[in-house]
Amino acid sequence: MNSAPRCGYVAIVGRPNVGKSTILNRCIGQKISITSRKPQTTRFSLQGIYTEKHNQLIFVDTPGWQRKPTKRLNRMMNKEIDHALEEVDSIVMVAEARRWLPEDDAVAALIQRAQCPKVLVLNKHDRVQKKDDLLPIIQSVADTYDFHDILPTNALQGDNIDDLLVILENLAPEREHVFAEEELTNKPVKFLVAEMLREKLMRSLGDELPYAISVVIDKFEETDTMDFINATIWIERPAQKGIVIGKQGARLKSMASAARQDMEKLLDKRVHLETWVKLRPNWSDDLVALNELDFKT
Repeated sequence: MNSAPRCGYVAIVGRPNVGKSTILNRCIGQKISITSRKPQTTRFSLQGIYTEKHNQLIFVDTPGWQRKPTKRLNRMMNKEIDHALEEVDSIVMVAEARRWLPEDDAVAALIQRAQCPKVLVLNKHDRVQKKDDLLPIIQSVADTYDFHDILPTNALQGDNIDDLLVILENLAPEREHVFAEEELTNKPVKFLVAEMLREKLMRSLGDELPYAISVVIDKFEETDTMDFINATIWIERPAQKGIVIGKQGARLKSMASAARQDMEKLLDKRVHLETWVKLRPNWSDDLVALNELDFKT
């Protein structure tokens, strides 16, 4: 039996809100990428690491691809996808099982330029009432695009995720592992805790406001028994401050408390979290502000 180590980089791509981050979290067995029902939750390419015996898969979770990005932030997010596709060993495209949209065609056409194998994941297959309704979609996609495999999944429940991992392990080239067995992501803890707070904001606020919000960690002080974290929530317009804070600060307190509980699970110790809401007009189209948030130009 061949026991040579395998290590492959895998890009996860798709239009917004199809479950890319949920699939990443399921594959590595732990939540490292934030999720919500709102599109464009993911803004940064995030590497999640799965290691099982001789096989290592390094997943690159990307922002949802946008056909006509308007603000500088959106254009940078599309550029993140282009960077992710440049040097991967395989690509997982995620689409919804119940509907194939023109945006899915655009993503499928985009990834065809890559010279590596592509796997199509039709996520949320549990929402398809008649499973036979999947067959025409699968056949049409298979006739139009070059996919190594097409696999229906339900990422929330973990359906067929093990099968997806086997497919990707077999596609990974023989090479030494890049990361140690216990590592789960390439991102620093400071990044992860900022994303945990942003997730609570995304889930709790209205449909439009979350896209005008970002989180910066100003202080991360570690001790043996407790970590002290100061976070600033950026907003773009003065009226948004009251929405985030809520009546007598109740909404911000609730969101921060939920984020703190996630941080304590991640860090395995108590966390003292303080949050501030500050105005940064038009930050999502401001190159200086985006560089402060570590976006690449």
